[in-house]
Parts: sequence; C-alpha cells; structure tokens
Amino acid sequence: MTTTAVHPVDEKLPTGRLAVLGLQHVLVMYAGAVAVPLIVGRALKLTPEQVALLISADLFACGIVTVIQSFGATRWFGIKLPVMMGVTFAAVSPMLAFAAAKPGTDGARAIFGAIIGAGIISMLIAPVVSRLLRFFPPVVTGSIIAIIGITLMRVGVGWATNGAANLAQNVDLEKVAGAVEKAKSSAAPGTTPVLNSVPMVNNPTYAAIGDLLLAGFVLVVILVLVKYMKGFVKHIAVLLGIIVGCVVAAGLGKMSFDKVGKASWFGVVKPFAFGVPTFDIAMILTMSLVMIVVMIESTGMFLALSDMTGKTISQPELAAGLRTDGLGTLIGGVFNTFPYTSFSQNVGLVGVTGIRSRFVTVTGGIIMIVLGLIPKMAAFVESIPQVVLGGAGLVMFGMVAATGIRILSSVDFAKQHNNLYVVAVSIGFGLIPLVAPRWTQHMPENLRPLMDSGILLTALSAVVLNIFFNGARGDTHDAVEAAKAAEA
Repeated sequence: MTTTAVHPVDEKLPTGRLAVLGLQHVLVMYAGAVAVPLIVGRALKLTPEQVALLISADLFACGIVTVIQSFGATRWFGIKLPVMMGVTFAAVSPMLAFAAAKPGTDGARAIFGAIIGAGIISMLIAPVVSRLLRFFPPVVTGSIIAIIGITLMRVGVGWATNGAANLAQNVDLEKVAGAVEKAKSSAAPGTTPVLNSVPMVNNPTYAAIGDLLLAGFVLVVILVLVKYMKGFVKHIAVLLGIIVGCVVAAGLGKMSFDKVGKASWFGVVKPFAFGVPTFDIAMILTMSLVMIVVMIESTGMFLALSDMTGKTISQPELAAGLRTDGLGTLIGGVFNTFPYTSFSQNVGLVGVTGIRSRFVTVTGGIIMIVLGLIPKMAAFVESIPQVVLGGAGLVMFGMVAATGIRILSSVDFAKQHNNLYVVAVSIGFGLIPLVAPRWTQHMPENLRPLMDSGILLTALSAVVLNIFFNGARGDTHDAVEAAKAAEA
C-alpha cells in the first residue's frame, strides 16, 4: 500500500494549533491592518462612528480575502499559499488626495467607486501583469516603496503632533475684524478694502509637549521591545507599543472609553453602508495604476513565498493569486473598505516560524472575519489617541521607507551609473506633491488626483526611466530577491 506525501503547504494541523498560529498571524498584521481606515477616515472628516465602521469593514473584508487567497476558490482565484491579505499602504496617497478634494460621505462614495472599478480592471489584467515583472527590477520597486514610506511619514508626524501641519495656527478672528475695520476706514470711497495679510494665532493643542512626550514614549517602548525581545514578541512590538501607550493615555485622562461602552458586541458589516458609490474615470484610472504596482509587488512576494515553502507555482496559479488581489479590492469597495495585497510581515513570519501550512492563514482569515463582526473592537481602535498612533506611525511608515532603501541597496550603482538617475528623478517626482501641494492648480481637474499622488509619479517615472536607460532586462530572480528583502 502506497501513500501520497502531503506537501507542508497543504498540511492540516490540529485545530488547537491552527487557532494559536492563526491568531499569531493576526496579531503580527493587526496594527498595519487598521492604520489605513484610520488615516483615510479621518482625512475624509468622517464621524467617529463612521471611522469605526471602516475599521470593522476592513477587518471583515481582510478575513474574506485571506481565506480566498489561502484556501482557493476555483482555479481562477487563490494562490493557495500561506498568505495574509491586508489593505495596501500604496493606495493611501491617492485616497488622501481624493479626500482633500471631496471630504465627507460624498468623498467616501467616490473612493469606493474608484476601488470597485480598479478591482474589476485588476482582475481582467492579472494574467498580463504576471508577465510584466521584467519592467519592475529592484531599482524601480525600491524607489516606489521608498516614496510610499516618505509620503506616509507626513501622516505619522501629523498623528504625533495631534494635527496636520495646516492646523498649527488658527485665524485670529478678533484681529481680523479689527484689520477689516481699519482697511475700510483707509480705503478710497467706492473701492473694496484689501487685507495685506491675515492675522494668525498659534493653535495651543498643536504639538503640545505632553503629546510629543507620549508619542515619544510609545516609540521608545517599541524600540526597546525590538532590541531586547525575540521571535513572536519582537514581531508584534508595534502592537504592544500601542497597547502600552493606550494604558498610559487612559491613566492621563487622554483616552475615553465612552464610545466603546456604547458600541454593541455584534454587528453585521453591510455593503454600500455610505450609499451607492460614484464612479469617476480619472479616479478609477489612478487607483488602477496603483493596483498594477501592488500586483507587481505581490508577484515578487508570491515567488519569494514559493521559494521559502518549497512549493513551485505555475503561471496560471500566479495569475490566480494576482486576480485575487483584484477580487479583494472589488470586495473592499463593496464593503466600504480599501484595496488589498499580501502583507509582507506575515511572509516574514512564515520564514521565522517555519510553519508552511496555508490552513494557518485560512484560520487567521476566519479570526479576522470574527473581529470584523465585533463593533466594540472597532470602537476601541477608533478611540486610540492620535498621539499614541503617532509614535507607532513613525516606526510603521519609516519601516516602509527603510524597506525601499534596503531593496535599493541591492542595485548596482557602481557599474550602472544610470541607475542613480532613475532613483534621483523618480524620488524627485514623488516629492513634488509633498513640497508643492498646490502645484496642480492650473491643470485640468480630472488630472489632479493623478498628479497629486507622489507614489504614482514615482512609479511612472521609475518604469519609464528604467526602460530608457536599462531596457527591460529585469528577471524573476531580481523580483524574488527584492521581495525577500521587503519581507525581511
């Protein structure tokens, strides 16, 4: 009698062990998973209840997409490897641009419409994207990931200072009124009085010393855990830092649990909770370009995970994994959340633990679905003070930038000097919206969301310049090595 050996990826572990290992994956990704709905929800100026709804929807959809990706759904969807799916940071920059142009529920419906459109397009082009790897060597992917981190640092600093930079000062209404009266009295009869400048006053809540100290304390806790802890605890250092920060904030009276107490224990995540999505062609195009970058990154991750687990994946299987990125993004738009991709920290956890079973991440996905159905959990996350998140944000977003730099460190700059120009110009283009936020004011309105995304500007310029200087010489090995550097 002969038995067919089961590959470690397809091994079904005991239920208790699956639950523990699945929870481990959830804890590793949790802080990163809830960051995007917090960023976008607050940028849209939504109510705390609406932001909590985004968080629940994110966890719920994250679990569904993880189960599809790891377990598989027909031959068209699912890479069937131990993958945890989460909202991608790459989409944050264009979504913030959308939110600034149209805040509130109208902006939310426009963002979800763009995400649904991009999800459909992504599913259609997944087989093509799986063959575009040679256009995204480390010099391109490193530049893109670096600018993602640099762009997000603005959010992290804004959290730590308890407000965006434009909130550092308020209009001094009393002095403005006096200046207007003075201008009226000095203006010639029949002319409109003109103010040469608007009197401003410092905002006392911006960058308060107590807030900065609390953010710094969270940062120190995370760094201490990273230095002195090992294994799993080290992997959840950011989450533990946030928890310790919440305890201190509550003790200082900076964190209220009123909304947590009022939230129910169970709630259904409803599709289109903000109303029927609206569809804007320019926004859909912008988000679709983001998804191409996301799927290229996922391709590298899948190939690296294949190498780590020892399970070879075919071209159709790779296309199925990328198609699930698109399906997940479509599901995200329907359930009031955002584009999805494989989380690199969970790929790293597979390497650290040596557990290669995909049923571990299937279990993690089920746990995420359950968490998404507990509104109290979302209300607690929404109640975390911005300054506590600020200390963690400096680490999370800084690590994204550091990952890009790490990937760029593998690029040959000595023999191929032109790579310096690819990086220099691409990063320069990506910084334009950061240093000149109104640079698109004379451009057609439909183009502004595209031009206001530093990530998209970097991606487009890096791909074009790399082709111009180097041709399309990248190969699968380059992508795998870049992905391994990212997950490390």
